[in-house]
Amino acid sequence: MDRVALRGLRARGHHGVLPKEREEGQTFIVDLVLGLDTRPAAADDDLTKTVHYGVVAEEVVAVVQGEPVNLIETLAERIAEVCLKHDAVREVEVCVHKPDAPITVPFDDVTVTITRSRV
Repeated sequence: MDRVALRGLRARGHHGVLPKEREEGQTFIVDLVLGLDTRPAAADDDLTKTVHYGVVAEEVVAVVQGEPVNLIETLAERIAEVCLKHDAVREVEVCVHKPDAPITVPFDDVTVTITRSRV
């Protein structure tokens, strides 16, 4: 399976279990790896035979900016569902970063990574 990766998609969301997270929001960063067969698109040099990663990026940002959820696990699942709606995408790895998580000790990042595929 071939891979198309999008790294560092940024959007402001209001996800989290704490009231302050819901009220003020914070930046979330999303990395995606889309699994698909790129051979048909490459053979015909045809965008309609692959995934339009610009459209995927816009959809993912809309999910992050959309309805708040408590857990970034839930956010990752919603992002995976959006990606798998594209016909060419057979599998997706989603990594959601929450670099401003409310943790009381020094840290660099908090991430949740999931892999989902078509059944």
